[in-house]
Amino acid sequence: MTNISYHISNLLEKMTSTDKDFRFMATNDLMMELQKDSIKLDEDSEKKVVKMLLKLLEDKNGEVQNLAVKCLGPLVSKVKEYQVETIVDTLCTNMLSDKEQLRDISSIGLKTVISELPPPSTGSTMTANVCKKITAQLTGAIGKQEDVSVQLEALDILSDILSRLGGTLYSFHSSILNCLLPQLTSPRLAVRKRAIIALGHLVLTCNGNIFAELMEHLLAELKRNNSTSTTRTYIQCIAGISRQAGHRIGDYLEKMIPLIVQYCNVEDDELREYCFQAFESFVRRCPKEIGPHLPSVTALCLKYITYDPNYNYDNEEEDEEEMMETENGEDEEQESDDEYSDDDDISWKVRRSAAKCLEAIVSTRHDLLQDFYKTLSPALISRFKEREENVKADIFCAYISLLKQTLPIQSWLHASDEASKEDIPLTMLQNQVPNIVKALHKQLKEKSVKSRQGCFTLLTELANVLPGCLADHIPALVPGIVFSLTDKSSSSNMKIDTLSFLHVVLCNHSRDVFHPHVKALLPPVVICIGDPFYKITSEALLVTQQLVKIIRPLDVPCTFDAKPYVRDLFSATLKRLKAADIDQEVKERAISCMGQIVCNLGDYLSSDLQPTLKIFLERLKNEITRLTTVKALTLIASSPLRIDLRPILAEGFPILASFLRKNQRALKLSTLTALDILIKNYSDSLKPAMIECVLVELPDLISENDMHVSQVAIVFLTTLAKVYPSSLSKISGTVLSGLFQLVYSPLMQGGALKAIVDFFQALVVTKTVNMSYAELMKQLTSPIYSSSPGGASANLHKQAYHSVAKCVAALSFVCPKEAPGVVNQFIQDVKNPKSSAAVKMLAFLSLAEIGRTTNLSAQKELKAVILDAFASPSEEVKSAASYALGNISAGSLKEYLPFMLKEIGGQPKRQYLLLHSLKEVISSSPGESLKPYVEDIWALLFKHCECTEEGTRNVVAECLGKLTVVNPSQLLPRLKKQLSSGSPYARSTVVTAIKFTISDHPQPIDPLLKGCIGDFLKTLQDPDLNVRRVALAMFNSAAHNKPTLIRDQLSTVLPHLYNETKIRRELIREMLTFIMLARLSTLCPNAVLQRLERLVEPLRATCSTKVKAGSVKQEFEKQDELKRSAMRAVAALLTIPDVDKSPVMAEFYSQIRANPEMSSLFESIQKDSTSLSAAELMDLS
Repeated sequence: MTNISYHISNLLEKMTSTDKDFRFMATNDLMMELQKDSIKLDEDSEKKVVKMLLKLLEDKNGEVQNLAVKCLGPLVSKVKEYQVETIVDTLCTNMLSDKEQLRDISSIGLKTVISELPPPSTGSTMTANVCKKITAQLTGAIGKQEDVSVQLEALDILSDILSRLGGTLYSFHSSILNCLLPQLTSPRLAVRKRAIIALGHLVLTCNGNIFAELMEHLLAELKRNNSTSTTRTYIQCIAGISRQAGHRIGDYLEKMIPLIVQYCNVEDDELREYCFQAFESFVRRCPKEIGPHLPSVTALCLKYITYDPNYNYDNEEEDEEEMMETENGEDEEQESDDEYSDDDDISWKVRRSAAKCLEAIVSTRHDLLQDFYKTLSPALISRFKEREENVKADIFCAYISLLKQTLPIQSWLHASDEASKEDIPLTMLQNQVPNIVKALHKQLKEKSVKSRQGCFTLLTELANVLPGCLADHIPALVPGIVFSLTDKSSSSNMKIDTLSFLHVVLCNHSRDVFHPHVKALLPPVVICIGDPFYKITSEALLVTQQLVKIIRPLDVPCTFDAKPYVRDLFSATLKRLKAADIDQEVKERAISCMGQIVCNLGDYLSSDLQPTLKIFLERLKNEITRLTTVKALTLIASSPLRIDLRPILAEGFPILASFLRKNQRALKLSTLTALDILIKNYSDSLKPAMIECVLVELPDLISENDMHVSQVAIVFLTTLAKVYPSSLSKISGTVLSGLFQLVYSPLMQGGALKAIVDFFQALVVTKTVNMSYAELMKQLTSPIYSSSPGGASANLHKQAYHSVAKCVAALSFVCPKEAPGVVNQFIQDVKNPKSSAAVKMLAFLSLAEIGRTTNLSAQKELKAVILDAFASPSEEVKSAASYALGNISAGSLKEYLPFMLKEIGGQPKRQYLLLHSLKEVISSSPGESLKPYVEDIWALLFKHCECTEEGTRNVVAECLGKLTVVNPSQLLPRLKKQLSSGSPYARSTVVTAIKFTISDHPQPIDPLLKGCIGDFLKTLQDPDLNVRRVALAMFNSAAHNKPTLIRDQLSTVLPHLYNETKIRRELIREMLTFIMLARLSTLCPNAVLQRLERLVEPLRATCSTKVKAGSVKQEFEKQDELKRSAMRAVAALLTIPDVDKSPVMAEFYSQIRANPEMSSLFESIQKDSTSLSAAELMDLS
């Protein structure tokens, strides 16, 4: 401690030196010391340091002054509160000084101190006290209006305090407002502007009364309209408040908008500009409240987007074609622009603000898309001719926003429905494409780079939204593309945007439309490949890769002669491929592009092919480029041209094998794909040694830790088994043990399981030693046969039995001679009383898988065996037997289905299991084969649809739903008829059945279902609670899987849906409300912010409720859970941007911090929320 004091004393002494360098170095050293966290100053040192730094603010040397100001920041957190107050007092006094330099440096000092004050949430009282001291002096300085520069600085600092610490000044808010309002009529516009900024920060934290006072004042002044100048300021102020606190201004829009609309008609361009800026802010910040006024605001925007009183576009249009034909037409056009240019003309600002307002309307109101294409789209297209570059850029932005809103939903939810409402805007846009191209294509050859960039950005978006829409207009666009790529005045960004557009168009348009233009397009693209700027080269290589596919497609016959272009494409790409000192992105794209050239044009390369492949081999050895090279080699190897890869295979195969042990997952996957293609297409060129080096690496890849890598490795093994069966004998033990472990994994399903099944089938056909049918069957089933007789599965997961059964069935399918013996074995296993539950379960599942594809009707005792198993004490065995009966019946309907239906009718105790079997039959059998039995099944199911057991009704409903899909035209009307049934059970079964007719892919039933789903949705009004519940589940299923079914019903269904959300104490828990609030805070924070004052009180009431003494334990637990749920909602609310500026929320938060019980609960919730987001909380509900 003493050492620090001594060191500081030395520095302070040097600061008094007459030598400015000494003073500078000492101040710099002091700053370094103050920035250390460990430094602690005693009271005497604090006093001396503060005094010296304040003195140095008046130093004659500017650099010393600057350093002294920088020291104030770290000093604030190192000294006591009264020292900070001393600093602030001195700085405020200096701000009023006559010396301009001292004023400026003190102003910077105050801003530095404010930025370093600890936030109020830390519990420090210093911040509030210091801010109050500063604010009192600042409001005084602003109010005096003696010196404008002092006023401007004071307003600037006040804005800083209000934006960062406005909540701590609530006692000053009224005086701040009274101080700021007169500044809105200041003769100096700069003062007005800064007062508006300060007011914008004030409204974030002030209470409702002060906000109301401010708004009433602004409205009164707007109505009074003393002068156009002050009216401009008031409208600017309203726009500023809306931008900062739009959630609070919504209630006043009804009064404001008519006034602002009125001022749009005043002949003052600046005033109009501010009006449109205000409208834009309202549209973005108060979307709900502005809704009724949108038509009038849109009409004004459309009127003033064409407002250009000093320019006649008609003349330009008449002369345009003539001018384009003349050689120096562009120069003439430039001269004509100069004639019209007028320094006093600010009408362009009106047009620009109207365009920005339109952009805000378009981007916030997706629901009005159709109207926009009727009115806005033609108007914006007609304004693409705008002469002012800045305005044109904003018009392009508005149109690009419209296109982005139109972008179709690329999702499996978007069912193919021709009359879909999403398609109407797309159709309208399609019809307007010729007008868009007509308005833009001439501008693509203008001198203005900014205009051309805007055109290409817009056209790129258009091509993304409507792929193929420019097919008829390519001839009009190509000259512009070539011009921008070859014009010397084109900037780098211009060329990148042009290439980017060309790439998009090449990707999503038909190849044939480009063939006539390859001659024009290819040379400038080739030149761009050689451009010194890496980004241009990179984009050009992407375009080249696409051009290669166009000039020589391999998947369809093509008459286009690519030969004349091969040399240029190859040479330019080869130069980039060879270069080692280029950007990583260019390296990768050069490899990909050359891969495409070799793949599509390899037969034209003759002697150049082998040297190019050698370069690929070099790139394969490089860690940075190896992944891209593997993908390029995969492409080349899969080429139908059968490119000769022999020169690089001997050296390349060991390199590829080594990649399989690397940690890079993408490299492993790509390498396995490449090896698979090479084995398939180049089997005659591979030597055993090459394959062996790959085989060594495979066992480690087969593991449940990464199912996808395992799947791709097994697919490769299957290819090996088919092409090189002899090679498998060398790795049989290690690979098979890994495969069996995978089969027994609970994660095994889908693609990985199919890959294993395919491999076993390929393997058993090879007749390799130790891999015969019997051997594989023994190894597959031994863990189950050796399990203890006590339980169904001592070690194996239920999924493992299904996986083993699928493998058993697959092996039996390719070895039909072995199948009868195995089936008999399984039947004997089931009959054997000594067999464990696990063995019986496997036997039934295997019989199910075999029976689905093989007719087992010859096995006479099978029916009895299955029915006996229905009485088994093991639930797993009963379930497996039910599954087996269903699948065996699907394989031999004629024999088994009548038997099953008879049993369902005559065996009430087995009914549930038999119905599950029936469900399997309906799910697994083709519709045509089921049709003869539909009537019998239908009649039987309806006998059981009123069963009191909900589980049985659900199975009946699933059967009915899946059966209806078989013959929808006849069965759907019958289901509809059952809605009038008197039994609530029958109605709930019918509605649940409809849920099972809805799937996420198109089906023949869809149009029929769409026509009558409204009748089923009427059950949302059913008097029975259970029927309403299943109707809601059906509605939810439709909304998630096929929204087009219910879209037209929303207007009638939603009121009933909302009716079900009414709080009924007997039905729902209060906690759901808090969970919903937490979710809403994430989804629509602005809407929640608008209603914050109404939300805080119920939350406060829940958080502070006490349970009566003597209440039961459950009551305490319930209340505790409610409090936790409410506190989670509070934590979610606190994540909303700008919520800290709300006085109500700030007060509630302080109350939570002050109360030990609430504070500890809140802290525990915050810890939990790091691992569980509000969104996940909603999902849990």
